[in-house]
Amino acid sequence: MNIHEYQAKQILRKHGVRVPEGRLITRAQDAQEAAREIASATGTDTWAVKAQIHAGGRGKGGGVKIAHSPEEAEHHASSILGMRLVTHQTRPEGKLVRKVLVEQGIYYPGAEPVKEYYMSILLNRASGKNILIYSPEGGMDIESVAAQTPHLIFREEIDPVTGLCDFQARKIAFTLGLDGNAHREMQAFAKALYSAYIQSDATLTEINPVVKTSDGKIYAADAKINLDDNALFRHPEYTEMRDPEEEDPSELEASAYGLNFVKLDGNVGCMVNGAGLAMATMDMIKLSGGEPANFLDVGGTASAQTVEAGFRIILKDPNVKVILINIFGGIVRCDRVAQGVVDAYRSIGNISVPVILRLQGTNAQEAKELIDNSGLKVYPATTLEEAAKLVREKINDKQ
Repeated sequence: MNIHEYQAKQILRKHGVRVPEGRLITRAQDAQEAAREIASATGTDTWAVKAQIHAGGRGKGGGVKIAHSPEEAEHHASSILGMRLVTHQTRPEGKLVRKVLVEQGIYYPGAEPVKEYYMSILLNRASGKNILIYSPEGGMDIESVAAQTPHLIFREEIDPVTGLCDFQARKIAFTLGLDGNAHREMQAFAKALYSAYIQSDATLTEINPVVKTSDGKIYAADAKINLDDNALFRHPEYTEMRDPEEEDPSELEASAYGLNFVKLDGNVGCMVNGAGLAMATMDMIKLSGGEPANFLDVGGTASAQTVEAGFRIILKDPNVKVILINIFGGIVRCDRVAQGVVDAYRSIGNISVPVILRLQGTNAQEAKELIDNSGLKVYPATTLEEAAKLVREKINDKQ
């Protein structure tokens, strides 16, 4: 589950990670009061005004601005709220900004220069250990650092039994070139960040940038946390952090039916049971000259109702020119899927998109008889090769 920056910082603060003082607003006229409250609490005379959407690259897209007065904070909030923010992580139409975070400025002048670093924690599935990735070159262009100067990307594998050890925290601070108070602060920061990652059951915790201020304090200037959906039962308070307005409507509808659905930008809708078969089907679509329009796994307990729901969700995408249903009946019965297809046809009415149907496994013969007796115009396939050939033919017919 994705959450906003301000929510991620609430989690970090709870676990002892230093974050800037901030206020969330939804109306531009509240920015001045928020800025004054932050100034009263911290003494700052600058503020960051930051769009809150589920996407990175907000600064490059104009979603982050620096204010030098409460009045300027309101002006920036007014320009950001309601805008369609387009970044490299959004669709071409961008995301509507409904919330803004007004935050304490931490780039103040002093005896030492302000420095930005990068730090993230995630699971290394190859080793079965958590891994802390860090770099002395943080900021908006961390992707360029990884591509052009990979020797500046460092890794520290963490045994899940022992956690982040003191010697590892010291190594991180030393590698980042810190000394004195900043060295001690970075050690504490790394250990608190790891605690937040573990205790919140996150799949990713990313801070870019980690900022060393001119007086040697270490802050999480930005924050991204992805929470494990499967662990939400341990954190009922996190379910309230879900923002349906930031999610694709079709994905929300799919989740209500227990379907695993991810919307993509292609032209071939696919309905499959099992994530592995779904990935193989998407590869096959690519090799056939098409582009997958979605990932849809109906799971092992699919009913006729969930199959019909999946059908409807796929058909809502105007880019879909062909639908491929590829089911291997192991736990789920093929006749149940076939009944869902028949029900969808009868309920939805005229379906102009060609439907290619491959059903193999449990009750495949009964499924074939259901389809044959229904009078529906579907294109049956027995093998993946046959399905690929039909996908290619139907795409070409639509062009």
